[in-house]
Amino acid sequence: MKKVLVLAAVVCATSIFAADGASLFKTCATCHGQKAEKSALNKSQIIAGWSSDKVVAALNGYKDGTYGGAMKMTMTGQAKALDAEKMKALGDYIATLK
Repeated sequence: MKKVLVLAAVVCATSIFAADGASLFKTCATCHGQKAEKSALNKSQIIAGWSSDKVVAALNGYKDGTYGGAMKMTMTGQAKALDAEKMKALGDYIATLK
């Protein structure tokens, strides 16, 4: 019984502290639009409808310097602040925006 309670507590804590893509996207919306429908500063691709995997790959590429065009310097700083869990949450959220 004690193991079950500990496991339940861990699951609860994990869900409470899990990254929330919608909240994380608020920073992105400044340039990309509320529904990711804008080309950031008229220099980036429109990201609405990208698959989660494509978003995560782009963010990882920005983070390690292997991806990006005109907005590379701006996005590198943004991506470096994200861990894998936050990138996945953002990717999953952006994939829902059509």
